[in-house]
Amino acid sequence: MLDIRPERLTRSQARRTVLRASGLDRPRSTRQAPGGTRELQQVVDRLGLLQVDSVNVLARAHLMPVYSRVGAWDVTTLDRATARPPRRLVETWAHEASLVPPSTFRALAFKHAGYRARVERRGDELNGVPVGRSPEVAAVRGIVEERGPVTAREAQELLGGGGRRSEAWGWSSTDAKRALEYLFLVGELTTAGRNAQFERRFDLPERVLPPEVLAAPQLDERTARRRLVEIAARAHGVASVRCLADHWRTAVEPTREVVEELVTQGVLRPVEVEGWRGPLYRHRDARVPRRAQGRALLSPFDPVVWERTRTESLFDLRYRIEIYVPAASRVWGYYVLPFLLGERMVALVDLKADRRAGVLRVPAVHRTPGPAGDPATGAPGDAEVAHELATELWALAGWLGLSDVHVDRDAAGGLAGPLGREVATAAGRTATP
Repeated sequence: MLDIRPERLTRSQARRTVLRASGLDRPRSTRQAPGGTRELQQVVDRLGLLQVDSVNVLARAHLMPVYSRVGAWDVTTLDRATARPPRRLVETWAHEASLVPPSTFRALAFKHAGYRARVERRGDELNGVPVGRSPEVAAVRGIVEERGPVTAREAQELLGGGGRRSEAWGWSSTDAKRALEYLFLVGELTTAGRNAQFERRFDLPERVLPPEVLAAPQLDERTARRRLVEIAARAHGVASVRCLADHWRTAVEPTREVVEELVTQGVLRPVEVEGWRGPLYRHRDARVPRRAQGRALLSPFDPVVWERTRTESLFDLRYRIEIYVPAASRVWGYYVLPFLLGERMVALVDLKADRRAGVLRVPAVHRTPGPAGDPATGAPGDAEVAHELATELWALAGWLGLSDVHVDRDAAGGLAGPLGREVATAAGRTATP
C-alpha cells in the first residue's frame, strides 16, 4: 500500500459524513402522497441491500430503513419490486437474509460457493442436519424445477405429507424446509417474493433474475469482492475494514486486500477519527455536510447500527437488540429503536404496534448515556428530545395505520414522563397526571 497520510476528522465530522452517506442527515420530505418505487429505489441504491427479518412487533425489518429515510411510503411497491418481473430486488444471504438488486445476487456467487464448501467440509451437514447431496435435497430441487415458485409448506406436501421434523437448527423444521433453506443458502435458489403469511416462495434464479442480468458475464471473485466493498464504502461514508466486511458478512482478510487496492487507486482515502480506533477509510465521494438536521427512529436492523463497535465509537452508544434476552435481564426493552436527532442518537425507545387496538405503544423510553442539554456540545435537553420524539411517534403511527400513541403508565425510563406529556399535547389532549 502507498504511504498516504490520513485525513483527520473530528467525531462530529465523521458522524455527519456517515449520516449523509446513509441518507439520514436531512429532514424527510413533507410531500402529501406516500413514497413509491422511486423512493424505494433511492434507498436501495444508497444502502445496497435491505436486511429481512420475520420479527413484526413494530414493522418488518426491511420496511423500516426506507421509512426512516423517506417517511411514509407505499409498501406494496416492495411487493411489486420482489414478486413481479422485471424484479428490482431478490432475496439471498448477504448481511443475513437480505433483499439485493439482481446484479448483486450474481456478485455474491463466491459467497454462496463458500457456504457450499463449508458444508461439504463438514460432511454434508449443516448444524447437524444432513444436507448437500442428501436425497431430500435432490427431491426438493426437482420439485422447485417442476413446480416453482413454492413455499416450504407446499414443497413438503409435494414431498409426501408431514415429513420428519427436527429441532437441530433451533426451529421446528420439515425435510422440505431444511432442503430449501440449504439451497437458498448456497445460491441455487432465490425467491419470487413472499406470500401474505411472509413465507418465502422459492424459485430458480434463472426464472427470477432479469434476462439482462443472466446474460451478463459472471464476475470473478476478486472483481466481485471489489464491487461489494465499493457498495459498502459508499453506504458507510467512513468505515473500518471490519465494517465493510460486515456489510456483506464476508471475511475480513480478503476485504482488507481489496481495501488496500482501492486506496492505491484513490477510491478510498485513509482517515483518522478521534475516539475511533483505525485504520479507517472514507469513500472519495463521501461529503462532510456542515450540519446534520435529520430526525428518525432507526430499526435494530438498520445499516447505521449494524456494526456495534462503529455505533459505540461514533455515537457513544452501546446498543444491542434484546429480543432474545430474558425480560429480567433487558437493559432498554424488547424491541428498542435508537432515536436520531441531528447528529446524535439521543434516546432509546421500546415500541410495539398494537394493531388490534390501533395503538402505537411505548413500554419504555430512555435517554442515551452522555451529556443532555449541554450548550457546549449541542446535546439537546429532555424537553426538546421529548417534543421531537412525540412528533416522530405520531408520524410513525400514521404510516402504520394506527390511530393513537400511548406511553404506558408504568413505562420504564427517565424520559417517559416528558414524552407522555408531549404525546398528549400533540394529540390535542390534556395529559393525565
